[in-house]
Amino acid sequence: MNWTDLNLIPAMPEIVLLAALCAVLLADLWVKDENRFVTHILSLLSLAVVAATQWLVWTPDSVYTFGGMYIADGMSRLSKMVMYAGLFVLFAYSKPYNRVRGIFKGEFYTLSLFALIGMSVMVSAGHFLTAYIGLELLSLSLYAMIALRRDSAKAAEAALKYFVLGALASGLLLYGISMVYGATGSLEFATVLATAYDGQAQEWLLKLGVVFIVVAVAFKLGAVPFHMWVPDVYQGAPTSVAALVGSVPKIAAVVFAFRILVTGLGTVHHDWTQMLAILAVASLLVGNLAAIMQTNIKRMFAYSTISHMGFILLAFMAGAVGFTAGLYYAIAYVVMGLVGFGVLMLLSDEAVECEEINDLAGLNQRNAWYAFLMLLAMFSMAGIPPLMGFYAKFAVIKALLSQGYIWLSVFAVVMSLIGAFYYLRVVKVMYFDSAAGERPVGGNVAAKVFLSVNAALLLVWGVMPQSVMDWCLKALENTL
Repeated sequence: MNWTDLNLIPAMPEIVLLAALCAVLLADLWVKDENRFVTHILSLLSLAVVAATQWLVWTPDSVYTFGGMYIADGMSRLSKMVMYAGLFVLFAYSKPYNRVRGIFKGEFYTLSLFALIGMSVMVSAGHFLTAYIGLELLSLSLYAMIALRRDSAKAAEAALKYFVLGALASGLLLYGISMVYGATGSLEFATVLATAYDGQAQEWLLKLGVVFIVVAVAFKLGAVPFHMWVPDVYQGAPTSVAALVGSVPKIAAVVFAFRILVTGLGTVHHDWTQMLAILAVASLLVGNLAAIMQTNIKRMFAYSTISHMGFILLAFMAGAVGFTAGLYYAIAYVVMGLVGFGVLMLLSDEAVECEEINDLAGLNQRNAWYAFLMLLAMFSMAGIPPLMGFYAKFAVIKALLSQGYIWLSVFAVVMSLIGAFYYLRVVKVMYFDSAAGERPVGGNVAAKVFLSVNAALLLVWGVMPQSVMDWCLKALENTL
């Protein structure tokens, strides 16, 4: 690296985020538990400042710095803005829930911001080691957050399972990266791609490395058969942490997969698309069928996440059009997931954790607005028009058909129809079942407002999806 030519401007959002995180961490040391709202406000301000910084350094061109290890391009900038916004609204939702659950502590905010730094590094990685460092920073933060409730045996068990399986996936990723280095002599994505195109790489070793890397990527996405951690983590973690695990990191994982598979290993496209096809079909099948049998709504969300990741993997098979559709799907999933988990958090109180489907019984009679917001989230996840989830699935299927994947498209449609059952079951419970008792519905004004705006985006961006799709298209054009 030539330090005299080092350009820090593209990485300024991460630098500001790290500085803000240190400020929040130090300030929290002096804040008493009854004044923890100070940490909450500082964290929200930090996200706002980082988003403003990202906007100020936004340029239409791709910029490489740190010797090509860091990339600031259209895809990284768009995904970061989505992650900042997603974490901002998650903080707003989670405050009343964390307070009644005894986890309204500084660790929740500082670990979330550490995870955000990891995600930001992941989406801007131009080098295998940069990608790995970002991934591990995200993973280590999530391990600790899942076990945040130290008095919960389920949370500790979920964190341990995630840690053990995550360590295995990290080892597989490193093993695959070492093979890629042995085959090409470099770990920089652009150099690996150029070496393979020139025919200078050892093809068999490169393909063997791809196998291990795809396995690690599948684990981070929660694709079958590397999905074992997902249901236990969603159920065992506090709902506010499960909302984080099940929303914002997904877009980071999708861009992470794009960086590695497309910009780094594009020459072996035929090999990894075949593996992704198998993973996608298995994820759609297992995710939807297993979700039908769940009575715990957080486990149902976990299996539905697996099926949604199957759709995103299908998008990777359809070239540039598919990448655009996959990025749109990831954004749609973040919006949908935040609404679904947000309603669960606002319905939980000191006495009852809203995590069983039956806990939503008669919600329409108790609070018609919350029921309507959950209905929007369920209909969108099911792919019912005119909501955002419908266009996301439609865009992926359209991209598959344009590349001649007819049978995969038909299979995806059939799985979507099966998946509609368990989403509509939640709506049926809310509107047609009787409540077991008259339990008050909580939540502060800020959480309700953010949740309402979040749900409204599902409708607005479903009716007018082209605006978000144009963002994704421009981001991809400024990347490739």
